[in-house]
Amino acid sequence: MAGHDDEPSSNGRPEPEMTFDKSLNQLGILKGTSPVMKQLYQQVEKVAATDATVLLVGESGTGKEVIADAIHQESARKDEAFVAVNCGAIPAHLIEAALFGHEKGSFTGAVRQHIGYFEHASRGTLFLDEITEMPVDMQVKLLRVLESGCFLRVGGDDEVKVDVRLVAATNRDLDAAVKDGSLREDLMYRLAVFPIRIPPLRERGADIELLAQHFLQLLNDKEHTEKVFSRASLDVIRSYSWPGNVRELKNVVQRAFILATDTLNIEECISDLSTRKPTEHEGYLNFFVGTPLADAQKEIILATLKHYSGNKRLTAEALGISLKTLYNRLKEY
Repeated sequence: MAGHDDEPSSNGRPEPEMTFDKSLNQLGILKGTSPVMKQLYQQVEKVAATDATVLLVGESGTGKEVIADAIHQESARKDEAFVAVNCGAIPAHLIEAALFGHEKGSFTGAVRQHIGYFEHASRGTLFLDEITEMPVDMQVKLLRVLESGCFLRVGGDDEVKVDVRLVAATNRDLDAAVKDGSLREDLMYRLAVFPIRIPPLRERGADIELLAQHFLQLLNDKEHTEKVFSRASLDVIRSYSWPGNVRELKNVVQRAFILATDTLNIEECISDLSTRKPTEHEGYLNFFVGTPLADAQKEIILATLKHYSGNKRLTAEALGISLKTLYNRLKEY
């Protein structure tokens, strides 16, 4: 181990806004009571009690780092370091030294020994975001570390042994990433000891309005104001598909808050209001004028499947299509 006090760069851990609180149905900023979120809370609670490697899969903006931090905070390692690294933000020629460190004189400019992220996270948790952006040759070295717990610093001869709990994340489809060569299949299986899918915001139903009100309340508390959403804004919040997920929702609320005197107008702060989803209420689907037919068909099929609790035979009968046609549509979706 090195004798100087290098610290992780800005890739390191941000201050969490709040920790996991199951009783409040809240995991960091990911507040919600939808079934998919309750399932997520249960998964976090169970895997946090172990040292299993976790692979988080979800779209950009869904809160993967928040979940990684919650896993750390609920684990026996909570008093040790949580180090977050964005693999896509480190140049390919520097990533080995960044992760494993380097010895003095190992390359031009290496004027002293440097401790890498793995050593900084020893006894704690290392979060590797955008794992599919890591060069393939580095994925081989990462696999060896995961299997042995040992590595060499760049330019070093002595093995360094660490005790690190690894949480990785990607916003890509795993099978597609393996097929196009951006993720080694053996590494995928090694990372996905316990895979967790992070649901996109559009799948979280009433959580969307709950989150929007939560973000507004945080801003009101901070600025000592009592601003509210306009009725039209609440309609937009419920109907917009939020392609940027929780991150987009939070940013839109903040922009609308800054522009508002007393009432927030969300629609002024969304660049593409055409991205609206149908709303479901008491067995009815309400579509916006101009919804593409293919999108409407998809929503009708999925809503009917949900209504019949996943029973495909009843769904096909209700829609007046063959079971084979239903399977083909679901495969497309």
